Amino acid sequence: MGAQKKSATPRVSEDPEDLARNPLQAILLADSFATTFRPITLERPKVLLPLVNIPMIDYTLAWLESAGVEEVFVFCCAHSKQVIDYLESSQWSSKPNFIVTTIESHNSISAGDALRLIYERNVIHGDFVLISGDTVSNMLLTEALQEHRERKKKDANAIMTMVVKQSKPSPITQQSRLGTDELFMAINPVTKQLLCYEDKAEYSKGFISLDKTLIADNPSIILHNDKQDCYIDICSQEVLSLFTDNFDYQHLRRHFVKGLLVDDIMGYKIFTHEIHSSYAARIDNFRSYDTISKDIIQRWTYPFVPDILSGSTAIKVERQGTYRASDVTVSRSADIGSFTFIGQGTKIGNDTKISHSVVGEGCTIGSNVTIEGCYIWNNVTIEDGCQLRHAIVCDGVIMKSGAVLQPGVILSFKVVVGQQFVVPAYSKVSLLQQPTHLDSDEELEYADNTSGTGEPGYKLNGDITPDLSETAYELGAGGVGYIWSVFEGVQDEEWRQSVAPIPTDKLIKLMLEKDEDDEQLTQDGNVFSASGELKADSDDNGSGDDDNEDSGDDYVFFEKEVEATFLRAVNENVKVDHAVLEVNALRLSYNMASVDCAGAIFYSMMKLAVESPHNSASELHKNAADIITKWQKLLKSFLHDIDEEIEVVLKFEEMCLESAREFAALFPQILHLLYDKEILQEDAILKWADEKEGADAADKVFLKHSEKFIQWLKEAEEEDEDE
Repeated sequence: MGAQKKSATPRVSEDPEDLARNPLQAILLADSFATTFRPITLERPKVLLPLVNIPMIDYTLAWLESAGVEEVFVFCCAHSKQVIDYLESSQWSSKPNFIVTTIESHNSISAGDALRLIYERNVIHGDFVLISGDTVSNMLLTEALQEHRERKKKDANAIMTMVVKQSKPSPITQQSRLGTDELFMAINPVTKQLLCYEDKAEYSKGFISLDKTLIADNPSIILHNDKQDCYIDICSQEVLSLFTDNFDYQHLRRHFVKGLLVDDIMGYKIFTHEIHSSYAARIDNFRSYDTISKDIIQRWTYPFVPDILSGSTAIKVERQGTYRASDVTVSRSADIGSFTFIGQGTKIGNDTKISHSVVGEGCTIGSNVTIEGCYIWNNVTIEDGCQLRHAIVCDGVIMKSGAVLQPGVILSFKVVVGQQFVVPAYSKVSLLQQPTHLDSDEELEYADNTSGTGEPGYKLNGDITPDLSETAYELGAGGVGYIWSVFEGVQDEEWRQSVAPIPTDKLIKLMLEKDEDDEQLTQDGNVFSASGELKADSDDNGSGDDDNEDSGDDYVFFEKEVEATFLRAVNENVKVDHAVLEVNALRLSYNMASVDCAGAIFYSMMKLAVESPHNSASELHKNAADIITKWQKLLKSFLHDIDEEIEVVLKFEEMCLESAREFAALFPQILHLLYDKEILQEDAILKWADEKEGADAADKVFLKHSEKFIQWLKEAEEEDEDE
């Protein structure tokens, strides 16, 4: 650390055509150099952890092969023997046109060290893809690679292209759906050059500091907080030599990327390539593990999905996103819900309910068990009457009868939970005792015993051998394992980066804090809009027409955000109260009214009904009825008076004329349904009808279509008055 910066001395061919003719290579970092997956990664490398029953590294390698990469160098340090043994015994050892070579080190403590070692080996001969073994993608590399090479021909300093995609963070938590911090990027919209990269912004200040020379040198800059770093980089050889010449480069983003962006001497440049319809995401913490697992099950990562990647194991994809391997025994009274994976040889007992979960191979699950939003790995035994919600259960775990896992629990390998014992929320449990200090996020998980630096009493390759002289009874009678304590200062990370949904009380607290911050920023004269767009002082002198146009654009973006939030709530079985908080946060972020929320939610509900399978008008009506019935509380939360209810009817008219014409013939039936569900009051419908009476004939189409229902309401009202 702290070495003087030297000029880069790369071993590079000067002819770009030579670079293009070289086989495309990739460097895959099998070490995460972080501690976010402890205690699990004390015993197994992260890249070999199952992701919907398939090792993470298989997704990464399968994508690299499909993207045209011909040679991959897998760098491994901690648990290197496990990684090497797996690759040598897998399909990747015998691919004729796809060579996978491992590079082993026991001295590297960072990504920078890994890249310096690879440079010394002199194995990279042209442009290469830099990626970690916990990345899932289905993007095509052709366009990004071509852009990178074309830029390099024109500008020798264009040495790196980062893949990004749109992903607006939650306005409440200021985190992405992957559980990562809100990321700010300043990008030149014309050249796509990255000018600023800030992932630890001081949100309380309400602004980001940009060097004034950036504005002077770039006539146009957009500051984004709606971009996700996919951690897929296309690099020229100079990248490796820069790491070698600058020993203070350890972390890829914090040191290397930020170092290059502020270095005005060498002049090296980083550019971005944004993907839109493709998928790319990295598993950085337990929340991203949960999110990406759900995305895989819902087939956003196609063709990299379990039924295709599983090889010789036959997996059947059933209705409602359920995956079932062969030789699975399920009781007739068991209920296997939507978006669930059941692995080969697993047995499930009577009256057990499993939903939105992954259950691995060789598991035995007893009767009257409830499993919701969980990841059960291989050879797990869960006895009768257990309850598990939003937890990860590793290989070989035994849960005795009546045991309960509260949300966010992590049970590491071979832990035993005693009978009737309740494991508290967000607990991390292991057969290994907790380390006495908290490592930084740039240290290795634990070196394995082949490196000579393993922890005393731990045998990290093979069976675990805990120190039985201090057997833990923290998990009830018959339980075996240690409940790790939470280090001071990281309590928030437990619920922010958990597989469990963020608790309602936490969201409410964050929301109240945000309201206070927004009020303070308004008083201080904040120069950023709610969407994070940089505004000049002269914007205040714009015309009213421009303001109206911007307002319309804001509503379009707002409606899309609400739709995405609603679909996520549907697909991930989010509680209505949580969905209300998320929509409320969007309302505050975009400065919208409750009626705007109601319109956007109703639009999202009806759009989902149209896009759900149906072969007739009656089936479409059933789709709408099911969705409205389930989510009526969400819609009603934003309808406070008759005028707002009328706006929903007007929104429905608009949809029937434009975006959802299939509903035109069902207008009166849906109107009646909304009345029956007490979403629309009688007075609101009759007032809407009265207001329509004086309209042109073209505007009265749906009123005439609903005449019988309107008349029925009027007669019912008269009967009530007579009584």
